[in-house]
Amino acid sequence: MTISSDVDIIPIGLLNYPGSQLSSLYGLTDLFGAANNIVLEQMPDTKRKFQVCHWLVNLETGELKCGYISEGQAPSQLSALIVPPRLSEDAANTPMDIQNDWIRAQHKGGALISSICAGAFVLAEAGLLKGRRATTHWILREEFLKAHPDVDLQIEKLLVEDGEIITAGGVMAWVDLGLRLIEQFMGAAVMLEVAKFFLVDPSGREQRYYSGFMPRFDHGDSAVLKVQHWLQAHYKETFSVKTLADMAELGERTFLRRFHKATTHKPTAYIQLLRVNKARGFLEQSVLPFNQIAWKVGYEDPSAFRKLFQKIVGLTPGEYKKRFAVG
Repeated sequence: MTISSDVDIIPIGLLNYPGSQLSSLYGLTDLFGAANNIVLEQMPDTKRKFQVCHWLVNLETGELKCGYISEGQAPSQLSALIVPPRLSEDAANTPMDIQNDWIRAQHKGGALISSICAGAFVLAEAGLLKGRRATTHWILREEFLKAHPDVDLQIEKLLVEDGEIITAGGVMAWVDLGLRLIEQFMGAAVMLEVAKFFLVDPSGREQRYYSGFMPRFDHGDSAVLKVQHWLQAHYKETFSVKTLADMAELGERTFLRRFHKATTHKPTAYIQLLRVNKARGFLEQSVLPFNQIAWKVGYEDPSAFRKLFQKIVGLTPGEYKKRFAVG
């Protein structure tokens, strides 16, 4: 199919690498297709159109090829490249040097580079995230930081924009990323119409709304682990750092250093995260008023705990309950 010469074509590439999430590939294709239809039917003066191509590595030749294109001929240079989530380890069979060279070439040529969920690992392995701000799925935080400590990981964010590189957090964050790219290339009016069509809330979300606190227990420090196990059962009690250090049979300074190294948190922050996580559970599963929940997790001042909850979660307790309460 030929494309009218008076239309500004925006080539979008989706990397269909082995193990990638197919629902995001086809969902984004539908999202950009809907944007094209809305422009054609409602905003004909907007002379812009998305051209979507699925790129994949030919495992026999090691070359990148366009396996699907919405219309026209496959472009050599993209306006934007999207790396979807990785849902299996099949990607280990991909010739990474060929794929990485191609990603870097698209970046050098001016493409906006983006990833979703574990797709951030692909961008990091291509060398594009070094010293940059980025996000990935919150459950992958430790794995990502271990592999790529030179990345400024902002795990609480659902979308992190760092100039020409955008990373999205959760598996379903392809919706948020797709809407952002539609806004970038087509404008806010088109983006809002697409969001209405798909019944999607276009307002900004954050990953911390959804991510519970998952302490690390695999760090190998038995003294700190002993304290962590005690805290899981006694989180609502009042105690001092000295109490915890004595339990670990360590001096206070040594205990603080080792606790932070093992858990990435100071004891006070760790306990706050534990208590907030317990409060999330009460808000989701019970009808208890928040003042009573605050008391049950160890706070005598509900107002102070309300402020702490909102600071950590990004939502007030009432907003959180409205979104996530069961039944």
